[in-house]
Amino acid sequence: MNQEPLKLVIVGHVDHGKSTLVGRLFHDTDSLPEGKLAQIEALCKKRGMKFEWSFLMDALQTERDQGITIDTSRIWFKHKTNNYVIIDAPGHREFLKNMVTGAAGSDAALLLVDAEEGVREQTRRHGYLLHLLGVRQILVLINKMDKVGYAQARFEEVAAECRAYLQSIAVEPSAIIPISAQNGDMVVKRGDNLAWYCGQTLLENLEKFSVASPLDKLPLRLPVQDVYRFDDRRIIVGRIESGALQVGDTILLSPSNHAAKIKTIVHWPESEAPTTCAKAGECVGITLEDQFFVERGNLISNVEDAPILTRTIKARIFWLGQNELQRGAHYKMRINTAELNVLVKDIVHVIDTQDLAEQKTDMVLRNQVAEVILQVRGLAAVDDFSILQQTGRFVLIDGYDIAGGGIINLTDVSDQRVTSKNIKSRNIHGLDIKITAEQRAAQNGHKGGILWFTGLSGSGKSTIAQELQLRLFAKNYQVYVLDGDNIRQGLNADLGFSPEDRAENIRRVGEVAALFAQAGFIVISAFISPYREDRRRARMAAPEFFHNIYIKAGLEVCEQRDVKGLYKKARAGEIAEFTGISAPYEAPENPDLLVDTVNFSVDECVEQLVAYVDEMLVG
Repeated sequence: MNQEPLKLVIVGHVDHGKSTLVGRLFHDTDSLPEGKLAQIEALCKKRGMKFEWSFLMDALQTERDQGITIDTSRIWFKHKTNNYVIIDAPGHREFLKNMVTGAAGSDAALLLVDAEEGVREQTRRHGYLLHLLGVRQILVLINKMDKVGYAQARFEEVAAECRAYLQSIAVEPSAIIPISAQNGDMVVKRGDNLAWYCGQTLLENLEKFSVASPLDKLPLRLPVQDVYRFDDRRIIVGRIESGALQVGDTILLSPSNHAAKIKTIVHWPESEAPTTCAKAGECVGITLEDQFFVERGNLISNVEDAPILTRTIKARIFWLGQNELQRGAHYKMRINTAELNVLVKDIVHVIDTQDLAEQKTDMVLRNQVAEVILQVRGLAAVDDFSILQQTGRFVLIDGYDIAGGGIINLTDVSDQRVTSKNIKSRNIHGLDIKITAEQRAAQNGHKGGILWFTGLSGSGKSTIAQELQLRLFAKNYQVYVLDGDNIRQGLNADLGFSPEDRAENIRRVGEVAALFAQAGFIVISAFISPYREDRRRARMAAPEFFHNIYIKAGLEVCEQRDVKGLYKKARAGEIAEFTGISAPYEAPENPDLLVDTVNFSVDECVEQLVAYVDEMLVG
């Protein structure tokens, strides 16, 4: 018995009989609402048309006029003790996007093939997309057997063609069944026309299908929809996609990597008795014992089974956009409630769904399937689709339109989350430092601090950092500058300039800066550090010491300065992943201090910074 409804999608080439099959299935199991059959019969008579079972599903006037299914239709169906949600998906190639929508998340599929026409282009494409979307329970139905005189030879010919294609994409159909949806043969009852077929009917095969593992038994994934403020409460709301939670659980927020305990769980309308637990499928609100910055798109999980944090995503996509997907193009990626900016770093190959040939190309055309590598701006919290479908699939948005979708493959993708799992040193104990921060400040005449300079190359970070160091040293302050010259020649000499290496570079600098600050130094960090997430992680190394200083100058001004000729080389393609040209720069949204190097001289900027230090670290 299926406790949860089995989600069953019906796909196939246009006019191969999907909607007709659903109508017949409902009629022969006495599942039609009272009066529905008479309503359809009267409609057909009024229009002077022969009776069509498909009208039970094809609800739109446009569909009746054109004789095709445009949108996905869903209808709940029960037979004996089993519950089903039947999804009738369009077969016409112009409505492939709707077919994908219907198939995504289905437990099982019926793939219809016309006995007369055999396997067509859309049949192959739909079969491949079912495989791509992770649907593994598939029945193939060779329909319209009445049109070929119920010939066994024709069935075996088409069945062999279907089986060969599906096996080539590693799909093993549960059964291949000859049917006549129009006349009802082998749908619910065997009928008298297919006595030569020894297998079971469609309905008997459906009863063997199983619903996917209960979602509440999977790892916790709660995408944050919004944060509500009521009285003194900050309620984080969203729909639990998988797993379960309860009051007192320690949860992890990604990508911020904050851990916190659940203080309360809120349902609406609120009941008198407090709610202590919630599970997959429920829309809930939670409050935390500790307050952190939380925003839409964050992902909540258990600490011990968290999603991967990465800037690089390997994916298999199906492209449905009017414009081709191109290498080097930027799109928005939507995963649950998160929207991320991504760059198509590489198109590994395009896959021909007809013969499965792989073609190297710089673009993906409409209705093509491809393997790509996407580079995310910032960090993305994702799962491998084969492990968790809910957070392992996404859509790509071109302009304002959903132009494609895909599934994530995290094979050989490194997790950039810094946790105890990443720490290779064991049996290490924290040093009990006898000198307090207050004692260091009293002796030095100032507090320790991190002045984290961020800005484009050429904005003036290094120049101002060195001048500021001289001014503060002259005042007998303990001060030191960290920049590429003294970090990349030693500590980080093993790192390149890939997004992953840049992230690790900034992480290490953040940790070193934290040690300087804890020792009572004013440390000036002068690195581009283009990503907000990297700067946030640097802040977390020593948040009480951290000051985010935005050294601001526009790209045009920085290119004009170009002291080292780096912009010129980047424009010529001689430097890959150069910030501002071929790689993004995310300016601070709320810096602790903004230093404008376009409208003010170096001396004026240094004066501004000295005043800031005297106020924040001395006064």
